[in-house]
Amino acid sequence: MRLRAIRSHRIAFFAALPLVLLGVACSLEPKLELPAPPIQGAWPIPASFAAPSASEGATAPADASAAAAVAETSTGATNVADIGWRDFLADQRLQGLVALALENNRDLRATTLNVARVQALYDIRRADRVPSIDADAAMVRQRFSKSETGGNPDTRTAYVAEVGITSYELDLFGRVRSLSHSALESYFASDEARRGTQLALIASVADTYLQLAADRELQRLAEETVGSEEKSFSLTQRRYDLGAVSGLDLAQARTTVEAARVDAARFEGDVAQDLNFLTLLAGAPIPPELLPEHFDEGATGMTPLPPGVPSDTLLRRPDVLEAEHFLRSANADIGAARAAFFPRISLTATAGYASEELTGLFGSGGGVWTFAPRISIPIFNGGRLRAGKRAADVSRDIAVARYEEAIQIGFREVSDALALTRTLAKQREAQQALAGAAGKAYDLSRERYEAGRDSYLSALIAQRASYGAQQGLIGVRLAEARNRVDLYRALGGGWKERTADQGDTTR
Repeated sequence: MRLRAIRSHRIAFFAALPLVLLGVACSLEPKLELPAPPIQGAWPIPASFAAPSASEGATAPADASAAAAVAETSTGATNVADIGWRDFLADQRLQGLVALALENNRDLRATTLNVARVQALYDIRRADRVPSIDADAAMVRQRFSKSETGGNPDTRTAYVAEVGITSYELDLFGRVRSLSHSALESYFASDEARRGTQLALIASVADTYLQLAADRELQRLAEETVGSEEKSFSLTQRRYDLGAVSGLDLAQARTTVEAARVDAARFEGDVAQDLNFLTLLAGAPIPPELLPEHFDEGATGMTPLPPGVPSDTLLRRPDVLEAEHFLRSANADIGAARAAFFPRISLTATAGYASEELTGLFGSGGGVWTFAPRISIPIFNGGRLRAGKRAADVSRDIAVARYEEAIQIGFREVSDALALTRTLAKQREAQQALAGAAGKAYDLSRERYEAGRDSYLSALIAQRASYGAQQGLIGVRLAEARNRVDLYRALGGGWKERTADQGDTTR
């Protein structure tokens, strides 16, 4: 009994020794201090910057809860990144389309699977920090010749059962820990890349949805123009047959009909392309009830930001966080490169039983153990370790530059969207006035032509001006709606489904 207790203590000692030494490991990673964002403290928002009034066509989300969540951005009560995409995208059809895309989009699915792959790689690297304990059982059968045994040939059999640790590295200088830390930060970076892909997908779906709605509006306008101009051409044809107008007037009237037909055909092709791209983004056939019937400016909603909003909100953008985690990973690689200059100690230890009889394998007197520590000291390697250290330092410097660049890109995107928000509102107001004036001018010119007081050329010019003004108004409305989507994405919104959620609840 005493002999078995001693053997048990030996096995426990060999198993616990690496765990004890784990506590004295140090880390050679340099202390990382993130560089100050190389941007202004606040976005250049004019003091007069305000939301468009109702007379200017300001829109709001469809339901009151969404309106309240979005309106809070004006007072800074809610960070834009925390506004759920269902609260920002007020159109029920668009919400359903985004949900369909988040479920089936192949690019997002591949990015999500890549996160799982990187997590598995981190788990493998983390497993290097603890010893691997294996149990082995073997039977060895040997035959000795006459010369070796001094007599007749002999066959011997031995049975062995052991539990041991094989080539476990004592992480005294933190090399394995630094590699594990680097893998962990790479995993975090891949998860931020997934969030970034999700944000880009939501923005792309919303953008294409708005483009489809606008193209359908343009197609409808062109088809209505074709109908009205065909009626006008029929009247001109009858007047020409009666000799009331010249052939020039008839040919000019014909040009308006054919020009509208060309636009109708072109917009029909644009609508088909929009549908194809939207289907690709959704990753599945789109039910007809999810497609827009007309262009709705209330499909998205977010009030402009007030002056003084700090630009450090960019630090929550997925691409900035991804760059930060890559920077931390590169910093951890420096710790591993530094630790490579120091000795590496690995352990191999086993404890078990050996016997020539299987029935007596675990009997008294059959205990065996081995303990074989190994130390490796770098002496000469042709400068490989120094080169590895330099490469790690340069990689960290590159990661710093990428991190700063991500912040600068985000600042520019937000600044561009903010600059366009007010100017597009002014453009829309002017375009609405232009469309109204052009329409009135066309009506008056048409009346003068029919009364014989003007040539058809004047009416034709007025018609084209009115038609172009209406097309321009649809284009400005589209640009304004898309700019709201761009601002929402640039500020890091879209990774949560609902504003009230505290975690990532998206698919």
